[in-house]
Amino acid sequence: MTEKPFLVSGRNTLIHKIRKLDLLVLNGDDYPAVVVTHRGIKEYEGKIPDNKREAKMMDMELVDVTTSDVFGDEKTLIFVQTLNGKEYKIDYSKVGTPLFIKIHQDSAF
Repeated sequence: MTEKPFLVSGRNTLIHKIRKLDLLVLNGDDYPAVVVTHRGIKEYEGKIPDNKREAKMMDMELVDVTTSDVFGDEKTLIFVQTLNGKEYKIDYSKVGTPLFIKIHQDSAF
């Protein structure tokens, strides 16, 4: 089995750990997808890959937070630590506003 490009920490934190693969975070059917790159995080505008194989061909890893190997259910709040040393807060109760994705902590390297 290959190493996953992310770690799950606690009940709502993802840690991105492989630079060459972006994470495409899915949180149920009602919320927009979010892409995590080595430079940051933003709402995903493209077509959602149909499966993990298709995502790999796009240099992405599908991360469905509702699956049992991640969090097991939809989340209102998710924290994401990126490779650039920043931690972002994704607040799904604020979709469509500037507060949907914002920097939570910025650690100095």
